[in-house]
Amino acid sequence: FFFILFPARFFSMSSFAEAPAGDAAKGAKIFKTKCAQCHVAEKGGGHKQGPNLGGLFGRLSGTTAGFSFSKANIDAKVTWGEDTLYDYLLNPKKYMPGTKMVFAGLKKPQERADLIAYMKNATA
Repeated sequence: FFFILFPARFFSMSSFAEAPAGDAAKGAKIFKTKCAQCHVAEKGGGHKQGPNLGGLFGRLSGTTAGFSFSKANIDAKVTWGEDTLYDYLLNPKKYMPGTKMVFAGLKKPQERADLIAYMKNATA
């Protein structure tokens, strides 16, 4: 036998395409309890410990004006979308080693899908 090792980001719940349908109302509650301490979702809001997330979908990681990102976030060049957020939110530090984000992640696929459903509208 031999094994091939892959980075953890390849083993999330396989992928966003296989994720359960998200519930934006439940996602709003998750954002309030797990994200709002460090992030503002609405465009035009200020930065907190983390960057403002307005306009997140389709944006390249590490490019929000006025926020000091880690080198890891800038160098990752991730284009944020449902699929990349689904994988990132599982375990941010494994997905992007060196990130300043201290959040441990959301292990439950349903919670990640719910949060993404909320963020898709809240950050637009």
